[in-house]
Amino acid sequence: AARIALLVVALLASVGFGALVVAPHLRAPAPPDTVVARPSPALVIAIRDLARLETTEVHVEKVVDLADRQSRLFGLVQATDALLLVAVGHVTIGVDLARIGEDDIAMDPETGVARLTLPAPEVFSTRLDEEETYVYTRSTSLLARRNEQLESRARKEATAAIEKAALEGNVMARAKAQAERQITALATQLGAKRVDIRWREVGGGGD
Repeated sequence: AARIALLVVALLASVGFGALVVAPHLRAPAPPDTVVARPSPALVIAIRDLARLETTEVHVEKVVDLADRQSRLFGLVQATDALLLVAVGHVTIGVDLARIGEDDIAMDPETGVARLTLPAPEVFSTRLDEEETYVYTRSTSLLARRNEQLESRARKEATAAIEKAALEGNVMARAKAQAERQITALATQLGAKRVDIRWREVGGGGD
């Protein structure tokens, strides 16, 4: 009888120990699923295919008054070669989507939210309208030498002034808004339910 009692106690002890070992594993909750937002290849390719997204074109008119002052007769006389240029130009502003990397685009498969970081808008081109740009007046005083480079200098100054004028006001804000509309429409066509767009700072990294 004593031997049987010892066997029963040993059996109960082993069962209890096994329960202590197994129970924690039975009670431990399963680790939560981790959802990783990865860029949608189709979205990355489609956006890069847009390359340079031209969003805004600004029409600017400028008048450039330029004079070449020349000294004559040992500085006793000032001669002048001058012109007045009426310049009309166009500035194209947009977003260089080729600078977007895979880290700048993410699509959450659970929520359908696309998150994009876009490079800041920039000036793509500034050009003078040759049909509308003309020399309004050109005057060369009697003792002055005609400066053949004066008109080309005036055109360069006009181009720089036109670009500067185009960037004033809310032009960049308009360029961003137009880019956001186009990118949102594209991402929606590719299955995004919502599109969140952020903008890189001017001169920021990510190239």
